[in-house]
Amino acid sequence: MQKQFDLIVWDWDGTLADSTGMITQALVSAAAQVGLPALATSAASSIIGLGLREAIHALYGDIPATQAQALAAQYSTNYYAGESSIPLFAGAVDTIKILNKRGFKLAVATGKGRRGLNLALEHCALTHYFHATRTVDECFSKPHPQMLHELMEALVVLPERTLMIGDTSYDLQMANNAGVSAVAVSYGAQTAEQWQHLNPMRQFNDFASLSAWLLD
Repeated sequence: MQKQFDLIVWDWDGTLADSTGMITQALVSAAAQVGLPALATSAASSIIGLGLREAIHALYGDIPATQAQALAAQYSTNYYAGESSIPLFAGAVDTIKILNKRGFKLAVATGKGRRGLNLALEHCALTHYFHATRTVDECFSKPHPQMLHELMEALVVLPERTLMIGDTSYDLQMANNAGVSAVAVSYGAQTAEQWQHLNPMRQFNDFASLSAWLLD
């Protein structure tokens, strides 16, 4: 990729981290554990990228607050039990380090909470390679553009010089809402059929192809 962008914003789960399977199972198990109707794995994976509150509403609608809170708490327990073992996709660490060395500004915009992202960054030793991060604890959930707006403002980068990389329609719609270009990957939570209508500038089926394009 020629240096047509100054800022590259990454989604985390399903884009850099190979975490969609674990997230899906944590949510499916949590629903059963708190006595809610069974979740299909396809339904659980489809909401990855949203904030947890928004995800629960998308799956169960206006359930009583006590049930929503119980589901959120049980999901968090399940997730954090395995979070430290979640790997990044092969080549992700080297790609981030090379992009950083080449002078790109790097950021993360994620539906994870701050605690989860900080633990993930620490676990993979990438904390210092990202110039700014935003989580759902601090901003509206995707696809609202607040995360991207704040990252561009903090790093003093214009929308036309910003690239969003993600694996869901929420990432791509957020990019469209913020007026920035987007690249989509189909190896994460959603298939290409779920986000192609949002017209990403490029799409990739594996991290190796994405990395090759970025580092070309």
